[in-house]
Amino acid sequence: MVKLTVCIGSSCHLKGSRQVVETFQNLIERHGIKEKVELSGTFCMGRCREGVCVLLNDQSYSVSPETAEEFFETQVLGRC
Repeated sequence: MVKLTVCIGSSCHLKGSRQVVETFQNLIERHGIKEKVELSGTFCMGRCREGVCVLLNDQSYSVSPETAEEFFETQVLGRC
């Protein structure tokens, strides 16, 4: 199981975390991998300057609404 956690704290929210979560939800549905990806949100990860912080398993990434789909396809799908 792939664990995908998106920061929804105030700084990341202003940088588009809601759109990132919605993109991930749509891609999980489109690829039919609901049983393979655990998507959750968390408050501040302490990396506010890096944009929308995303943890993929235990590794941290900076994602934006514009890069969310590419991130999902290159980093998440290969682990499912």
